[in-house]
Amino acid sequence: MKRVTIQGVSGCFHDAAARQYFHNEEIETIPYDSFPEMFDSLASDASLIGIVAFENTIAGSILANHELLRQSSLRIIGEHKMRISHVLCAMPGETIDSITEVNSHPMALMQCEQYLRRHPNMKMIEKFDTAGSAAEIAQNKLYGHAAVCGEYAANLYGLEILEKGIETNKRNFTRFLIVADPLLANEIGPKENEVNKASIMFTLPHTNGALSKVLTILSFYDLNLSKIQSTPIIGREWEYRFYVDLTFDSIVRYHQAIDAIRPLINDFKFLGEYCERPTPKEK
Repeated sequence: MKRVTIQGVSGCFHDAAARQYFHNEEIETIPYDSFPEMFDSLASDASLIGIVAFENTIAGSILANHELLRQSSLRIIGEHKMRISHVLCAMPGETIDSITEVNSHPMALMQCEQYLRRHPNMKMIEKFDTAGSAAEIAQNKLYGHAAVCGEYAANLYGLEILEKGIETNKRNFTRFLIVADPLLANEIGPKENEVNKASIMFTLPHTNGALSKVLTILSFYDLNLSKIQSTPIIGREWEYRFYVDLTFDSIVRYHQAIDAIRPLINDFKFLGEYCERPTPKEK
């Protein structure tokens, strides 16, 4: 059985994403309160797999997780894109009219604000976690309280779903990366002939056109730059790290392109090669 670390409590979106990604396998999810704690556990136990949110179509990139991955020795072995849809759930027998308090993570409350504003009798109370809010209501039998969380969490804790799809923006997706120790990555990651995406990190010298030269080479080898993210380098004013996602049809041309740009870049780090996953269609 694979053991997969998640940030959040059982039933959270990381938990749901892990079970979707490993849908044909039996897994055990191991919850942690924070991403740094999760990365520490992955560093100390090479048998663990991690699933980490890296970007959201509304909130953007989660830069702290980019840095945690850079500082680690972990490799990306896969990605999973999941639509984030929220439900309003409460103890069995509750109705919309009986709810006076709604609990959830502040981001989830913000994403459902238009719906909640239409129900002025519901007071919004910020909590640490979406699934944790559902667990607290179920465990303490808090009548009059509702949670905003994912459908998986509502079902896991035996709550009644009062309304589905209450988020304002229906095109809300999070991209999760699956990471593992390099030895485990070689064992369970995709085969080389399956790989069509890679993530790398590098810095650039202070010379004119440094970035454009790199991009020109990547284009010459028919690599698609699907994402580029820059982050400041602490202690080195106005210098940046670049996190780049590349997709390609030929792994041979990908390797040729990397060899071609290596003389032009500094501090190169290979983060992983894996299979690109499509964005789910809206149901």
